[in-house]
Amino acid sequence: MKGDGLEPRLAELLRPVRLVALDVDGTLTDGAVTVSGGGGEELRFSVVDGFGIKELQRAGIVVAWITGRSSPATVARAEGLQVTELHLGQLHKTAALRSIQERLGIAPRETVAMGDDLPDLSLRPCVGFLAAPANARPEMLSRADFVTHAQGGSGAVRELAEMILRAQGRWAAIVASYGA
Repeated sequence: MKGDGLEPRLAELLRPVRLVALDVDGTLTDGAVTVSGGGGEELRFSVVDGFGIKELQRAGIVVAWITGRSSPATVARAEGLQVTELHLGQLHKTAALRSIQERLGIAPRETVAMGDDLPDLSLRPCVGFLAAPANARPEMLSRADFVTHAQGGSGAVRELAEMILRAQGRWAAIVASYGA
């Protein structure tokens, strides 16, 4: 069933999605950075979010990570999930997103972005759908098309991925593929 139980307005906006652009710190993580005495850094990524990313990729949807920071932990996690559109150190995220869209021939209406803080607001004109995790900044929450129930780093990306896959009528087949 197209829309798979989603609010019709959300299903209509998510049905054409071919690209999901994600912020990292505060969206794919809880926003905390643990720095060791030796200068190493640790970030906490959710396995649940990773599952959602893999299902989007299996459905042929491009997943891009666009982040203002550069971090070996982010690179390692992206490699583990085979996220090839990894754009680090992007203070102006719109340039990176527009470059991806142009290179892949993906229109703004076919693009979703998710972020939690002020730099992510700049993506609004480049996307057909803007999402925010539950613990995003108030300015982001008030401008998002959808706010997840989950917080950043705790399943927010999975929630968005499932919504997209439901809107595209793919979720039931994914569930069935796991024997349910």
